[in-house]
Amino acid sequence: MAAKQGPNFDTIMRDLKARKFSPIYILMGEEAYYIDRIADYIAEHVLAPEERDFNQTVVFGADTNAVQVADMARRYPMMAEYQVIIVKEAQNIRSLEALEKYLKTPVKSTILVWCHKNGKIDRRKKVVSMAESVGVVFESERLKEWKLPEFIKKYVAERKATIEEKAAQMMADHIGADLHRMTSELDKLFVALPETDRRVTPDIVEKQIGVSKDFNAFELRNALIKRDVFKANQIIKYFDSNPKAGSLYAFLPLLFNYFQNLMVVHYAPKKSTEADIAQALEMRWGAKDYLDGIRNYSAKKTMDIIAKIREIDAKSKGLDNPNTGAGDLMKELIFFILH
Repeated sequence: MAAKQGPNFDTIMRDLKARKFSPIYILMGEEAYYIDRIADYIAEHVLAPEERDFNQTVVFGADTNAVQVADMARRYPMMAEYQVIIVKEAQNIRSLEALEKYLKTPVKSTILVWCHKNGKIDRRKKVVSMAESVGVVFESERLKEWKLPEFIKKYVAERKATIEEKAAQMMADHIGADLHRMTSELDKLFVALPETDRRVTPDIVEKQIGVSKDFNAFELRNALIKRDVFKANQIIKYFDSNPKAGSLYAFLPLLFNYFQNLMVVHYAPKKSTEADIAQALEMRWGAKDYLDGIRNYSAKKTMDIIAKIREIDAKSKGLDNPNTGAGDLMKELIFFILH
């Protein structure tokens, strides 16, 4: 039987903004960013500033236990509609028996936020199903690399700005799936934008973040898609001279994702138009890259490239590779793809 699908981040935030609160929020998973966003919103918006001294408590899992948390949760608010209890680093609390007992009859005026990071509570434990029956259980999964540009565009749009596709991909390639760092760097960009033009361009990313708009993983990927040997070698040479600009570890996931998708396109029943490809890959933009790809790489070559990327990835981690450096592995992979 498939696991129950819990509410997503957007649904939870919509309810919070409508002041539809639950007695308990179990926030768990590998991606700390969404856990922190929900917990911070509750901390900042449920109670008025003058109500927080007596009605808002923040504790850490290493310094408390479930019995103490349950006792706090059974209290009633003082001159306020709610009391808020936020348990940070809750993964350090081992026994959850007292929490299970509390959830049998939770106090409606208490909002208990349980932040369990770096993993999930075993869903076979009763505490999860009990929390789902009276409140919210949210699993915060690490964002896939290929979804980063979409995340960036959404974050930028929420701040009343726009970002060009290439600029979004440059940010994704340079920073990766560290969402806290990503949003911090984006916030720096907003400060640099003039009030009359709230548009993030590749030039702005290059100037403010320090990543070249001409020599980066996005441009390398484009050169490979088009089989532009000269441009690809130019970028590899630039990476050799400027290790911080790009590395094997930065673009391996990008290339693997592209060629894996290209293999799907090769075997899709319809693939003659961008709309066909967008439907096959369930993507909003970037379909043209795959039209170019199926012209330049056969299904057999695509499969060989995927195997080579896996081989290079293993070698980069030291498997069957006594002394070849990351730079030489990068050149080996690019040569294999282009020839």
